[in-house]
Amino acid sequence: MLTYRHTVADDVVSVHVPATPEELDDFLEWARRASARGPVALDTETSGLDVFSDGYRLRTVQFGDAHDAWVIHWEKGGGFRRTALEALTKIRRFLVHNAAFDWLVLDRCAGVRLEDLAPRTRDTRVMAALVDPRQPMEGGIGTGLKPLSAYYVDRTAPDTQGDLTAVFRGLGLTKATGFARIPLDHPTYNLYAGLDVILTARLAPCLAAELERLDVRERLIDYEHEIARICAHMQRKGLVLDREFTQELDSVLAEDARENADVAARYGVESVNSNKQIAEALTGMGEELTERTAGGAVKVDKAVLLALADMDLQWKRLGIRTANPLAEAILRSKRAGKWRSTYAATFLETVDADGRCHPFINPLQARTGRMSVTRPALQTLPSSDQMIRRCLLADEGHVMVSTDFQAVEMRVLAALADVKKMKEAIRAGEDLHGFTASLIFGPDFTPLHRKMAKGGGLGKIYGGGAETIARQTGADINDIRPMLAAYDRVYPEIRRASARWQREARATGMVTVSATGRRMPLDRDRAYAVVNYQCQSAARDLLGQALLNAESAGLLDAMRLPIHDEILASVPAGEADEYAREFEKAMTFDLFGVPIVSSAEVGGRSWGSLYGADY
Repeated sequence: MLTYRHTVADDVVSVHVPATPEELDDFLEWARRASARGPVALDTETSGLDVFSDGYRLRTVQFGDAHDAWVIHWEKGGGFRRTALEALTKIRRFLVHNAAFDWLVLDRCAGVRLEDLAPRTRDTRVMAALVDPRQPMEGGIGTGLKPLSAYYVDRTAPDTQGDLTAVFRGLGLTKATGFARIPLDHPTYNLYAGLDVILTARLAPCLAAELERLDVRERLIDYEHEIARICAHMQRKGLVLDREFTQELDSVLAEDARENADVAARYGVESVNSNKQIAEALTGMGEELTERTAGGAVKVDKAVLLALADMDLQWKRLGIRTANPLAEAILRSKRAGKWRSTYAATFLETVDADGRCHPFINPLQARTGRMSVTRPALQTLPSSDQMIRRCLLADEGHVMVSTDFQAVEMRVLAALADVKKMKEAIRAGEDLHGFTASLIFGPDFTPLHRKMAKGGGLGKIYGGGAETIARQTGADINDIRPMLAAYDRVYPEIRRASARWQREARATGMVTVSATGRRMPLDRDRAYAVVNYQCQSAARDLLGQALLNAESAGLLDAMRLPIHDEILASVPAGEADEYAREFEKAMTFDLFGVPIVSSAEVGGRSWGSLYGADY
């Protein structure tokens, strides 16, 4: 038995690495006793982060409590694997940091289904996010095991990670290749693996005490674990990749980026990523660039270029000026290059042996709990895109069904702020933005007036000012400002709710609490963002509840992705209408007297078919 000693919070802890059958029996005896005492911390070491990539390997499985860790070398096979599996099966409760990752690793590499592990798991990462969701650059601790352990358990907790990185360098390895290639018996590697479960075991009670002190509802903690399980299930399932189409798209995007870069070069811009060159060229063409960055440089960001190209944020023509060809060429070259690297190339890099992509779903990305989908970042696709979405397919014999909430942000705002006229219009089935435009501009309002009213409402939620709304709508800023003042007169409850939420936040250390009990710290210089936090958090939790409702209705295996306010599903073609109706039921609620409704659309086999693609 190899045993390594280390000091954690002035206690000497032990990391045990069994090497013989007898020592494996010692581990099982410890596991039996530890399980009887309480939850056992669990972790894995693997060959990397892409769980579904070819050749992916599970190397070790670790179990531990506050004083002892056991590192079982799964990679050695035989009795080591049998012993790890026995412990995974018999231990009653687990503590895991970032549990979804280990659920998927053990599901794929060890045959231990996430359906079996998830109900027995408490995730310290989820607990930490409910205490404080902010990352270090936002003023929080973050949700990583090492910084959390350094704050709650032992300020020297990150030391072993630095030691392991140094070992990688000494072996001629990088951080990317080190975990796959470091010798299994390396002392630092085993110490690192074992300490992670000891830290997790010590972190959990600290976080539990914080959650109790902050009066975070147990029901919310359970809810977030259920959402994490459902998201892990969707990630495991993945989507079919149309590899041939994606390869063609990769080439098309590369050519598009080159052609538009060549256009930019004819105007003197050798690099479309050089803001200095772009600003000089546009000024030389007679454009007046008045906006500045915080550092004083001329601003030529996407918003500025879109305005010069006579396009709104959805790349639709505004018709208010002659489009600048250089601005348009730069936008198109940069977008094609980004889409190629972010989407097409990433699809081809991450597709598994069965032809499926497994985008990573983070159910607790933002302070508000808003979900994200990364590698690739599918939630950042423009709402009108069909090209990238065309790469992803439903299963054979299936079609795509997309069900999304209708105007959920405005409905949530009306419900939370108790905006009476808005609630009446929603209940009456009115076009809300048209209704608002009629209140502000009169019954003969124009399409532009409706667009301005919509921009005003979304600006209340997302914090967009007059300048932003003017860019989005193409309206004159001198018309936007009085419209916003009229908006406040028509719906005074919104300003009152914002003021009330800000007062409550200041009384509790600049933390606003959502309708479901989620704690969301505010930045002192952006207290106005409280409206956005309240609305976005409530909308996210409506989506989370919709996922639970859909599972209860037997729809879990059909679900593929949660995207903003939408659930994407792959369903049998012959039963698509029935599935669509069931998803609509799962996404229908009453929120403080405001109906939250959804609409399902049945497409073809590709996700892009829901946006105009022909397949």
